[in-house]
Amino acid sequence: MQPDTSRAVRLCGTETTDPPTRTLHAGPLSAEFENGALRTIRIAGVEVIRAIAFLVRDENWGTFTPAIDGLAIEEDDTGFRVHYRATCADAKRKLVYSAAIVGTPDGSLSFSAVAEPVTDVETNRTGFIVLHPVEGVSGRPVKVEHTDGSTEVSTFPALIDPVQPFLDIRALSHEALPGVWVTCRMEGDAFEMEDQRNWSDASYKTYVRPLARPWPYVLKAGEALRQSVTLTVSGTLPAVTAAGSDGLVVEIGGESGGTMPAIGLGVPAAEAENALAVAPLVRALGPRHLVCAFDARGNGADVLTAYRDLGEKTGAAIVLEAVIAGDDPNAELAALAEAVRSAALPLAGLTVSPAADLRSILPGTPWPPVAPAEAIAAAARAAFPGVPLGGGMLSYFTELNRKRPPAGLLDYVTHTTCPIVHAADDRSVMETLEAMPSILASTRAFIVDTPYRIGPSAIGCRQNPYGKATTPNPRDERVCLAENDPRQRGLFNAAWTLAYVAACARGGVEAVAMSAPTGPFGVLHRKGEAPKPGFDGTADALYPVFHALAALAGLSGKPLLEATVSRAGRVAVLAVADADGGKTLLLANLTAVPQTVRLASAGAGATAAVLDADSLARTTGDPAALATLAGPLGDTLTLDAYAVAKVRLPAV
Repeated sequence: MQPDTSRAVRLCGTETTDPPTRTLHAGPLSAEFENGALRTIRIAGVEVIRAIAFLVRDENWGTFTPAIDGLAIEEDDTGFRVHYRATCADAKRKLVYSAAIVGTPDGSLSFSAVAEPVTDVETNRTGFIVLHPVEGVSGRPVKVEHTDGSTEVSTFPALIDPVQPFLDIRALSHEALPGVWVTCRMEGDAFEMEDQRNWSDASYKTYVRPLARPWPYVLKAGEALRQSVTLTVSGTLPAVTAAGSDGLVVEIGGESGGTMPAIGLGVPAAEAENALAVAPLVRALGPRHLVCAFDARGNGADVLTAYRDLGEKTGAAIVLEAVIAGDDPNAELAALAEAVRSAALPLAGLTVSPAADLRSILPGTPWPPVAPAEAIAAAARAAFPGVPLGGGMLSYFTELNRKRPPAGLLDYVTHTTCPIVHAADDRSVMETLEAMPSILASTRAFIVDTPYRIGPSAIGCRQNPYGKATTPNPRDERVCLAENDPRQRGLFNAAWTLAYVAACARGGVEAVAMSAPTGPFGVLHRKGEAPKPGFDGTADALYPVFHALAALAGLSGKPLLEATVSRAGRVAVLAVADADGGKTLLLANLTAVPQTVRLASAGAGATAAVLDADSLARTTGDPAALATLAGPLGDTLTLDAYAVAKVRLPAV
């Protein structure tokens, strides 16, 4: 890393920053205003709504970032009032909307918008979305008022609903505090709900316009669109208590009964040769396996040969992720098996997917005709005898949840996730970690005792099952559904990756693959690669996630220990028992501000190695650099923004 690299680049890989946030107050109500939307709406200090936003999404489900002007915010004893205009435009379309937000001392809130298309606007969705949080809501009662005036009493799903829990919604009411009900009313069109945990968003999303209607659709130029969302509160509210500001306490218990998953990397076919060029560095990272992508419809024998060489040079087992047309699985998989034999490529696993399953199918829409899963599995076992057979989805949990594999058919089930399907700001990406326990529990509920693997996962979007392609990101910004995400190169990704793997470990996943050696999901910047902020391409340079994954890979197969943090969402922790009776802990600060941690079980001889914005420059050229950062651990450990740490507690 270049010595003059800015703090912003060290943290997030880019000089651009997320929009500023302002917290607004009205009596017991508080809400964070950010780039035209409201976030973390609380009543008496309890989060009741995660977000309300007016969104414009294109025909590929890409979300426009509104350009806001005329912003006026007033806040006094009578509450707050916000007014602004916003423009959503690209080369094909332009829409302008005016918005008004009002919060009053009784805890009520209104958010209204009038949208005027300047041109015809092709869109998959334009209008309000409301997000209910998972914490305090999942599995709890909800009263639903429908557009015809009828009502029903139900519950927010505990396990993730693959389709829409509720349709034709006018209002939703839930008990946010004992005896206190919050009602969210949505006007201007019919609304329906989807369980956003399908996409690893930690929320239930109520959105405008039913999916059963045709999409994309066109908003005609000059035809105004009016919608509104209101919140009202009933019941006796308790006094608001300020959140504690003390440091965090990490407590380590005994063995949990689980085992640290095997840690691997993904290898896209387009990066096979590049990965081979940095094989010594990949070997130093220590992945137990490489999940290697191969599309039998287009990739050639040279890719399989590169995978063979990569396995030999890194010592990692090769798991082939194969896409077939699916029309004649016997012939297609026999041909693939012959190519694998010709390349002398030993396989530790084979995951097969028909190409049709790379596309998402919305609820109520039939899946494209393709050979049954049973026929594909039988053909794979015949062509690859003795090779463990996996299946599920090469895309995301959403698609797995909507097309579940038959029980007992496979040796393991797999899928990936992507945290930037619906939002790409830093906070939203970190919030997706809250959904991981639900994803893991929901998958386990329908695969029962079949072994469970995840990955390759990364912040960037490996494929877009919902549109024609991933979203172009030529300016290297935070963009939904983009393949190249700048945070891949920063400390942010190291922290997110560590927390992601920690969640998988607690959820009983046997193998996790993250990132890739090189390319958009790479753990390093190759010599000769086009320069990126902080990396000029004059030498191979390691990203922070390299060191996080190396530390995780070194724990593969070790017994997991119980580990808790006094306040969730700020610091992630993973702990294992070492063979000598000691303990190894990995910690990650999931926030943009320093966090001070006290380890309740730390004693004499404890050490900590911290990778943060200050130490980062000393680690980009040395695969073992994390070990050189280790020093004595005192009573507390301060983690700077998105810092990761490896702590060693000796046997007592």
